[in-house]
Amino acid sequence: MTSARCLLLLATSLLAAQTRDRIATGFDDIQAAKIRADLTFLASDAMEGRMSLDRGSEVAIQWIASEFAKAGLKPLAGNTYLQPVPLVEYKMDRAKTTLALRTAAGTKEFKAPDLTGNYPDDGVYKGQLVFAGFGITAPELNYDDYAGLDAQGKIVVIFNHEPQEEDAASVFNGKGNTRYANARAKMTNALHHGAVAVLIVPDPNHIAGRERGTLDGTNQASLALRTPRPIQNIDGETSIPVFTLSAKLSDELFALTGRKAAELQTAIDTTLKPAPASFKAAEVELHLATSQRKRGTSYNVAGLIEGSDPTLKAETILYSAHYDHDGLRVDGEIYRGADDNGSGTVGVVSLARAFAKNSVKPKRSIALVVFAAEERGLLGAYYYADHPLRPLATTRAQINFDMIGRDEKDSNQTKGLIDIAADTTNEVNIIGTRYSPDYRNAVVRANELVGIHLNYKWDDDTVLNVLFRSDQYPLLMHDIPAIWWFTGFHPDYHQITDTAEKINYAKMEKILRLAYATGFDFGDTATPPKFFPAGAPR
Repeated sequence: MTSARCLLLLATSLLAAQTRDRIATGFDDIQAAKIRADLTFLASDAMEGRMSLDRGSEVAIQWIASEFAKAGLKPLAGNTYLQPVPLVEYKMDRAKTTLALRTAAGTKEFKAPDLTGNYPDDGVYKGQLVFAGFGITAPELNYDDYAGLDAQGKIVVIFNHEPQEEDAASVFNGKGNTRYANARAKMTNALHHGAVAVLIVPDPNHIAGRERGTLDGTNQASLALRTPRPIQNIDGETSIPVFTLSAKLSDELFALTGRKAAELQTAIDTTLKPAPASFKAAEVELHLATSQRKRGTSYNVAGLIEGSDPTLKAETILYSAHYDHDGLRVDGEIYRGADDNGSGTVGVVSLARAFAKNSVKPKRSIALVVFAAEERGLLGAYYYADHPLRPLATTRAQINFDMIGRDEKDSNQTKGLIDIAADTTNEVNIIGTRYSPDYRNAVVRANELVGIHLNYKWDDDTVLNVLFRSDQYPLLMHDIPAIWWFTGFHPDYHQITDTAEKINYAKMEKILRLAYATGFDFGDTATPPKFFPAGAPR
């Protein structure tokens, strides 16, 4: 070993020791036994699976708020820890929800299973069809499917996913997802361009076998026991209907253009430019009908550790998780949700106590938020992103916990789609750091104190859509270094067998200590993590 290398290692060790001394009280307060006690309660039968708007989730809300109060956190929603999240819950009437396609040759009507979607407002939505490629506008990638397209008052037809998914050299994060492949992001873009509805069709050149598998235990008998979950949306949110069409209905539409959908996708993949296609004045009329509807209010639970620097305390480091899960089965069995996401919830509570007990506070303020209704579509996080309790412009980083308590194992959902190490007992996945190498480097520095294996493999995923599946995503869309900490899927995911005794508490202790040390780095550094909208160069 060279002398320069020895000096570097010595300097790193000294820096780690100095950091450890400064944060020691809070660091040492994060203990497996305390985590176990909290999670045993939160995932107990008494919580009834914490279904959004049900009694169990209300108990979870009050427990989190009381723990924030006991730790001495400052309420972040005025004089309370509770930020109301208005929700509307409904069921679609699939028989009465139809799509009428009108052309010069006449009218054809389609319904489920050829079109599926959810929208809370009954009504008729109609307009001429226009083709908008993948439905993406990404200036930093020099890509815009709407360039030269008039979508005002129209219904846009777009492909699922994003261009060049199998091209390792693609500006769209090589073979991984970018933040633009998400259906909600595409809806928002269509709305901004004046569209009245979105029809998503299969990307025709998608490689067979590259689809997400079913959950474990989803045979017909177990499916029959799952309680049908009404859909929830943010009440009053500005949006437009989004429907997914079958390949059969997609073929009907593209037959009007005189071009094959596969040909259009190939053109876009080749040039990264819009591929013109005319539906020859065809008009679609969507009839949307719901069979039931109710309104309710859930809550994000939010507290603050105020920063120690008079100037920098106006800036924010955000820790987050979600507390809701899947409630009860038809037979009364409980989806206890110990890993998903009792683990993340007690993780945020543990860090609230740790920061509060440590006499030294970071220079920037630490916000700790446990979101509502993640299982219904990240609703609490989206609501926070639109109604932030601390300015997003000065939110420097987000550490989001969702399933941080188990060892990753192969399952029906992931089989053949992702490489999983034989031993994951000392491993955590960090998802999204291509948007912020500074963030990744800070985690690596803090890991000198902990020594857990860091895995970034999910940044190369395009099939399971992991980048969009937790509460960091809404803030990622606001150019914040927002990263998901995740120990991976396993056969108990969304099963009644996701219980507290299966949690790896020793690993959770290490993950939370790492997150605590990382937050101190983010809170104190002169240069907080930089965000790269296009993704950092590979």
